[in-house]
Amino acid sequence: MSDPYDIAAYYWPAYHDEPRWRRFMPEGEGEWQTIRKAKPKFPGHYQPRVPQWGYLNEADPKAMGKKIDAAADHGVNVFIFDWYWYENQPFLEDTLAKGFFQARNNDRLKFYLMWANHDATTLWDLEQSHEHKVIWPGAVDRASFDGAARRWIERFFPHPSYYRIDGKPVLAIYELGTLIKGLGGMEATRDALESLRARVREAGFPGLHLQAILWASIPESLGMVPGDRSRTQDNTVRYLGIDSLTNYQWCHYVNASGPYRDWAEKAVAAWDGWANDFSVPFYPHVSVGWDTNPRFRQRCDLVTDSSPELFGEYMRRALAFVDRRNTRPRLVTVNAWNEWSESSYLEPDVIHGTRYLEAIRDALK
Repeated sequence: MSDPYDIAAYYWPAYHDEPRWRRFMPEGEGEWQTIRKAKPKFPGHYQPRVPQWGYLNEADPKAMGKKIDAAADHGVNVFIFDWYWYENQPFLEDTLAKGFFQARNNDRLKFYLMWANHDATTLWDLEQSHEHKVIWPGAVDRASFDGAARRWIERFFPHPSYYRIDGKPVLAIYELGTLIKGLGGMEATRDALESLRARVREAGFPGLHLQAILWASIPESLGMVPGDRSRTQDNTVRYLGIDSLTNYQWCHYVNASGPYRDWAEKAVAAWDGWANDFSVPFYPHVSVGWDTNPRFRQRCDLVTDSSPELFGEYMRRALAFVDRRNTRPRLVTVNAWNEWSESSYLEPDVIHGTRYLEAIRDALK
């Protein structure tokens, strides 16, 4: 009997209140305030997106329990929580600490962290989103990195629902280049990651599985990584001890404009190349859609003609890729469980209901 698939949906923990979030979302319900105020920019533009379940507070264990059941019932068995660390403290962490951890049914789902180590900018403020001013930088020095590592090891990795590969807790890093920049170069980054692995082993795990988010490219190693200069990207992966690669969103390497099928075909076309070019497993990714117009006053590019049927087709393509490549675990990542502000979500809305979730369930049959 084949191993089961792991369908891992990214989770954007933006729909609850916390003091630091009030800087961007002063109305006390997180980014729901942006979703409620979205307006169509042209005839037929599907905005605002309205959640079928209403504007749930995800830090409420009962609300999170509803999400967990819906995910597990349709074959989504992992949440990848976006995790933030600004000014040496966490940001938007209550979704996990109060919502997921206190949900009665959190044993139905695994989870892991993706350190979303990008700059926090005015993107989250509708009145200033076009300015992209940096509020909190995502790059960290070694002391701040060690503080984040301590929190991962003490608060998250030991949780019985934490997702592990070969017994090793999985940690994804969103921007590898930002990590390298903040820590001061490749050698310093390698030292920090080796220290992290040692601390994870000291905590009783067989090691750490480090996953990098693959954008258009991995930062090139220049002269700081030894080895074959013709494969500098893979040298970076090997030098830093990266264990696997996946994507966060197709828009990271394919322009998000025009029909969904055109966008998806270009995205899927990159999979075999990455699987061949890198020395670690590449886990395929499927995106639901792309439309960031809720975050901006002016019209933005968007993907059109998204549908549960098309999404399901590319989910099946991803499952087939995993089988053909014989990757273990049989992991596929999805953007996203709830990226409402980017119009890329599996959660039911008043138009499609649970059809995107049903597309996953049907693809798994």
